[in-house]
Amino acid sequence: MAETESVRIEVAFEGGQILGADVTTASADALEQAVSSGGSGALQIDTDDGRVTVVVAQVAWVKRFARDGRVGFGIQS
Repeated sequence: MAETESVRIEVAFEGGQILGADVTTASADALEQAVSSGGSGALQIDTDDGRVTVVVAQVAWVKRFARDGRVGFGIQS
């Protein structure tokens, strides 16, 4: 995942557990689409910490964070 754009998400499951992870934007899109369509089955997501398998029917909600601002130097006009 080092060369792809990533986004921070939180996934809440029935029962109250919450998983926070940095994932590719494609993985975040796939998870949001599966949950919003009421999908069943499982979805594998590659995170910075490893692969996670999410049972879509057990997901209560998904939170997608806005991209963080980058700290650094830039050219100003």
